[in-house]
Amino acid sequence: MQRSQLEKILKHFSECSIAVLGDVMLDEFCWGKVDRISPEAPVPIVQVKTETWRPGGAANVASNLVALGAKAHIFGIVGDDGAGRRLGEALTADKIGTAGLIVDSGRRTSVKTRILGQNQQMIRVDRENTESIDYERQKAILTTMLDMAEELDGVIVSDYAKGVVVEDLFKEVVTRFRKLGKFIAVDPKLKNFPMYKKPTIITPNTKEAESALGRIFESEEDVLKGGLDLLKNSSADAILITRSEHGMSLFEKGKPPVTIPTRALKVFDVTGAGDTVIGTFSLGLAAGCTMQQAAEIANLAAGVVVGIVGTASASIEQILEHYDLSFARAVVAG
Repeated sequence: MQRSQLEKILKHFSECSIAVLGDVMLDEFCWGKVDRISPEAPVPIVQVKTETWRPGGAANVASNLVALGAKAHIFGIVGDDGAGRRLGEALTADKIGTAGLIVDSGRRTSVKTRILGQNQQMIRVDRENTESIDYERQKAILTTMLDMAEELDGVIVSDYAKGVVVEDLFKEVVTRFRKLGKFIAVDPKLKNFPMYKKPTIITPNTKEAESALGRIFESEEDVLKGGLDLLKNSSADAILITRSEHGMSLFEKGKPPVTIPTRALKVFDVTGAGDTVIGTFSLGLAAGCTMQQAAEIANLAAGVVVGIVGTASASIEQILEHYDLSFARAVVAG
């Protein structure tokens, strides 16, 4: 893709509006230094100096969309607690639509706490509720989504298997929104893979794709066969397998598979990279890209965020800068 073409596509992102349905959570980062080992157990002691918070899970997908200039609307559940209020405030500050964010006093807000010493993640602590939401919550989410359908270009389903993406709700969303001509992009969770039927695209990583098929990819031929099998099994229009250092492989109905080499220049932290991929890919579709063009742009955006410690989003300027740097590296290598 030429730089001028990339710039033209990225400019259209500001005209796009996307719903994000899924498991929202608060990402907490405790930053500190390590200079001794605990006398109680052979573990490092982290002296916390700074604490930061960011929208996580499906909320991070929405943050990625807004960082690229688009409009994002979140649909999910938070608890009536401090973490839920902090998350709501962060979403509002990011100008993310929260009409579909339901406060449930019977649940706790999911929080993932990462302890970092010298910028190295030492441990992660998860506090969460994973029970499936009930019919009334499903109905409330679907009703609000349908009320906004006219202004939406598509729906991202960001599933972390925390109880929001349940089969009945997923089927209704796919049926109703595809009938309206909107795309449905799914960032999957292995536990729920059998429910993902007839979306526009599913974006598993290699491990998720292998587990969904019950076999290991030991060669490029295995990847190609696996992608085609997932395409057939899900009745999706396309499958995009993200493959870390091997880039991405795109499988579309009626087209030969395409593998896109990685554009990562350095890798510090893969936290949230999948959120960036599905967010940027979906904006590409909303902006009128082909699936291959959307995947190429998503690949660039992923290359940006894996070079940043902590949950991160890629901006248009960073994507263009990363394009220039990776292009220059390719020229030198060639």
